[in-house]
Amino acid sequence: MNSLACKKLMISLFSLLLFIFPLFVSAQDGQKTVKITPLGSHTGEFCRYDRAMILEDPDGTRLLYDAGRTVAGPDDPRLGNIDIVLVSHMHGDHVGDKHIAKIGAGECNNPEMSVSSLPNTNTINIALKKNATIVTGSEMPKFFANKLKTLGGNAQQSKLVRFGGSFNINNVKITTVPAVHSNGISGSMIGGHLGDILNASGLTAYAGPPTGYVIQFSNGLNVYLSGDTGITAEQDLVINKHYGVQLAVINIGDTFTTGPKEAAYVMNKLAKPKSVIASHANEQATNKGLLIPGTRTAQFIQAASMPVHLPLSDQTMHFNAQGTCVQGC
Repeated sequence: MNSLACKKLMISLFSLLLFIFPLFVSAQDGQKTVKITPLGSHTGEFCRYDRAMILEDPDGTRLLYDAGRTVAGPDDPRLGNIDIVLVSHMHGDHVGDKHIAKIGAGECNNPEMSVSSLPNTNTINIALKKNATIVTGSEMPKFFANKLKTLGGNAQQSKLVRFGGSFNINNVKITTVPAVHSNGISGSMIGGHLGDILNASGLTAYAGPPTGYVIQFSNGLNVYLSGDTGITAEQDLVINKHYGVQLAVINIGDTFTTGPKEAAYVMNKLAKPKSVIASHANEQATNKGLLIPGTRTAQFIQAASMPVHLPLSDQTMHFNAQGTCVQGC
């Protein structure tokens, strides 16, 4: 082969490489996963009060969702770096009026939550320790801002995102969406004379409507975090048709929220994600990591038309852009 032919061949190969390389990079980006790690009371189980989860973007941004009672305070070694703390509403099992002293304390169906977080809440204590931003909707941001300021933190690290608006951090976009539930702040979280009056009257302070969230991650995955909610039209119009979520975390606990059949209806007919993580079951759903037959969780899994993943505490699940769990499920 003469030198001219060699040059033409080299140019052709270089041009082909220029064409293929962006496709290769794009394909590699498409394989980047969002890591979701439940932080429950007992490692390897799905227990009665488990709500908390860490969601980590491929760029390293880490969000803590509803710290509740199963994160062992701000020094829980499972937390690591936290950039954002999300709160769906002000009930103690979500915001954290108390918490476990250590992982595995008590029984799965009755965790030992012996450490009081009042009047600060577990959420505030974690946000202060981690220098994290609290993102909420409704009237909750002012409450958290005042708490942060009183405790020597930065009130500006409590961010308001009302329905229809969004908050961006790095490559992650956080949007609040409607939830139907109650959302009162107990007097014990307020403290002082006003808190005593509320408690004595059997009243709570109004914190506005509760919220759910849609999180848009950098790999293209959209995740619906339901908070505590019943069935709403927005689960079709907003969650499905507007955001097209591929993964949902749905409450299934009944009485206080959607039950297993109602939650399955929301997933099958309204939100229509590709896969689901069960949450807020209000029961011991597993024993030695295996689903207990006859539980609400088992009923939900049977009724759902898409894959349902158990949030086994401390076990990280990896989800691709299509909402498929590719590792850890």
